Amino acid sequence: MFCSNCGVQVHEGQSFCVSCGNPLKRPAAAPVASPPLAASATPAPASPPPAPRPSGAATCSWCGAEADTAHTSCPRCGATLTPRGAATQSGWAQLPARKDMAKLQFGNSFCQIEGLYVPVADMNLAAGDSIYFSHHVLLWKDPQVNITTMPLKGGWKRLFAGLPLIMTEARGPGHIAFSKDDPGEVIPLPLQPGESVDVREHMLLVATGNVAYDWFQTSVWFQTRNGNETETHYPVGMFMDRFTVPQTPGLLLLHAGGNIFVRELAPHQTILVKPTALIFKDPSVRMHLHFEHPNLTFFSWGQWSNRYLWLRLSGPGRVAVQSVFERLEGEARNITGWSNATVQRW
Repeated sequence: MFCSNCGVQVHEGQSFCVSCGNPLKRPAAAPVASPPLAASATPAPASPPPAPRPSGAATCSWCGAEADTAHTSCPRCGATLTPRGAATQSGWAQLPARKDMAKLQFGNSFCQIEGLYVPVADMNLAAGDSIYFSHHVLLWKDPQVNITTMPLKGGWKRLFAGLPLIMTEARGPGHIAFSKDDPGEVIPLPLQPGESVDVREHMLLVATGNVAYDWFQTSVWFQTRNGNETETHYPVGMFMDRFTVPQTPGLLLLHAGGNIFVRELAPHQTILVKPTALIFKDPSVRMHLHFEHPNLTFFSWGQWSNRYLWLRLSGPGRVAVQSVFERLEGEARNITGWSNATVQRW
């Protein structure tokens, strides 16, 4: 059997092509002919030799299936198998792409990613398994899926920051689906016991019930003044979400725009990113503001129009960014105060 998309030979039991990740379409079985009345003296053909063992074993980072390091896609879920250390010269690596109709397993339940432009996370929840999410991302569900609310701590602070006051919890059995109603990519982020990740606000699509949720103040801000009015801006939001898995493996589904890239920062290594491009980071990664502008002693408006405001991230740990990001409000105004920051004059 061969892949209808790229022509590479595939073996029985594979659901996705190991070369291009395309879902495999198996031909309908041909009718079996009646055996001849007289037995043939010709011996039956020998069974085909078993497929050669993989030249190198690799484990898919999303579904856990064993795969050959020579393959580029997982035969079970279609995830892109990125060789360890494969990255750009600058150190960035693209997160494994989710093929249309890719299936991910968590506990006794499954999640299937459907669509490419505005992807949908279609979940088949087993009895006893649960997930939580913000109510506005719910697309459809089976009537038997039970939905309840999950109150969050610090209600007044969350209200003033524009964050949801409650999360919605769904419990199986049954199907339930989610979509951000915005072009982009769904990022499955598996967490192992003891792991935590900090996610920028409004990036969460859905999380499994065994993932603990918390939030913290970013302490990254600057102030602008217009006449007698002072306004405070939070480049990465007033708060960030922190997700932790205490005992059993969990799964986060995030939604981001454009292409998604991740980079591992060494201890004390720093990088400057657009604040609104940040998706998530490891808790060990520190962040603060960084300003760059011309070294001018006159025409102060020139400093504002040519000024750059960055988020400075310091390792060790992972950092993920999206190639589609929003313009930073207040960046070109008269900045009168800010949180901890570094400054560079050209």
